[in-house]
Amino acid sequence: MVRIWNALGMGLAGLLAVWSGSVLAAQTIQVPQDGQVSTLHVYTNLIQIPTLVLGPALDQIKKPIAENKFSVSVDSGPWFRASHVRREEDDPISLAILLDMRWGEGDFIPKLRDSITDLTPSLLHARDHVSIYVLGCDLMRSLNDVPADTLHLRDGVDEALRFWSAQRTVVCLEQDHLWDALSYVAGQLYQLPGRRVILALSLGFDKGSKHTWNETRRYLEDTGVAVFGVSHSIPGVQIEQRELNLFGSVCESSGGLVSRATVPTFAAAVKTFVTMVRDRYIVEFPRPSNATPGPHDMRVKIDDHRVGLITAAGISLPVQDPAVLADPATVSAGPKDAPEMGTRKILTKSQLEP
Repeated sequence: MVRIWNALGMGLAGLLAVWSGSVLAAQTIQVPQDGQVSTLHVYTNLIQIPTLVLGPALDQIKKPIAENKFSVSVDSGPWFRASHVRREEDDPISLAILLDMRWGEGDFIPKLRDSITDLTPSLLHARDHVSIYVLGCDLMRSLNDVPADTLHLRDGVDEALRFWSAQRTVVCLEQDHLWDALSYVAGQLYQLPGRRVILALSLGFDKGSKHTWNETRRYLEDTGVAVFGVSHSIPGVQIEQRELNLFGSVCESSGGLVSRATVPTFAAAVKTFVTMVRDRYIVEFPRPSNATPGPHDMRVKIDDHRVGLITAAGISLPVQDPAVLADPATVSAGPKDAPEMGTRKILTKSQLEP
């Protein structure tokens, strides 16, 4: 178990500046021909947005949506068709599981171990990597970027629960630095490959974080880390609706979602989370012709009556689609094909806070 920081005296100065470079980059591939000549294929700068698409009842839309139904707007610029759309399916995932100690009570505790370890091998595979964090008086890490297998997950959860059990009566648990924890974990995930996702098992409220919910929201968007929350009600614990709404806003703006669970439905809720991630659409489009470095407001719309909810993660460099790259008909888009960004600026904290 590695201690990350003490929750009562933490300092995360500079965390929100971890990701400050350009979000857009080119891909180059060298292909040797005839053993002598190397041809440099330069494809247009591509942007990918992992996009969660659900039905009106937040249910799975089983029949795939055609890629010509997807459109994108950048900073409220003109809508343009996505150049390529596919299901995420088995793209490698870098998953961080955040166990908020205020989350588990009573009958939930025994279910944690089995519910998480049961994700392998059917839902999480050897190419996926997992980290486990537990938030109490301190933020601790019991598993750090290891291949997803049953043994690793079981040992990681067991160590987290030992720490959990030792701190359950500590007074500092009146504090809950959820926003700071999500920001820190996102900063660690940002350095890893694959689709970056946090599963946050939390009641969804924050007390005492150095960073606001809006700073955390912005940081998650900028790093391309999607947060999926699983929450529940504890008898006798009153949580303001505003707090729950903020947790939902943070998750949805990052490209994730908050689900509510009971003891009987908890295991299914955890498995559904992975299924949602695998079912996301990877929406790809060229670098806008007037692009500038830094965070931008990306909107995705879908021309399909079955769609009830669309949440898009932040920008990330693409995982190359082998089928497209191998297709001899694939042609790099030129400047005339590049979309344009609008001039809308991302809203400030004062504009966004309710």
